[in-house]
Amino acid sequence: MSVIDPILRDVPSELLGDRVRVRSYRAGDGAALFEAVVESREHLRPWMPWVDSHRQVEDSEVFARRAAARWLAREDFCCGIWDRQTDRYLGSSGLHVRDWDVPELEVGYWLRSSAEGHGYVSETVRLLARVAFETLGANRLFLRCDALNDRSAAVARRLGFVQEGTFRHDSRDPSGSLRDTLFFAMLPDDYAKLRREWWPGGDG
Repeated sequence: MSVIDPILRDVPSELLGDRVRVRSYRAGDGAALFEAVVESREHLRPWMPWVDSHRQVEDSEVFARRAAARWLAREDFCCGIWDRQTDRYLGSSGLHVRDWDVPELEVGYWLRSSAEGHGYVSETVRLLARVAFETLGANRLFLRCDALNDRSAAVARRLGFVQEGTFRHDSRDPSGSLRDTLFFAMLPDDYAKLRREWWPGGDG
């Protein structure tokens, strides 16, 4: 089967939910990203040690601009999450290409501390799943999280991802201790059923 060159794929740079605006990063987003990291650094560090690479606004601006470049090259689809009403930066998500031949994509997410518990991640992941299956033709969308990260795992289960297993001691946490990773996945048939639940009125 021939694989379309990724650069030819048309991918929307902005997605609108009822409460969130999910869009590709652009120059100038670094300040908002850095503010969220500073607010949430201690909260995020156990699961996402990359937060310590954001030590000043310039670090976050470099990240935003590199993410924008990778989006244009169709290498990765990292995006920011904004409150649609206030335009406040809430966190980050994205579709990460693991294998164009399948295609297989991974979805990831994090929210600033003050934005948790409001359903923003669930809304974002539904929007991204739609892009994965309906635009990019994914045959597999998966997510993974530390086995101790109950909040992240709850999002996967709530959205209908199937837990496929646990990789025991497959990586180390920021303290150097071995940890287990939970793997969840969604296939096209799973998505087709869930889509009717997510947007019962049609397109959503």
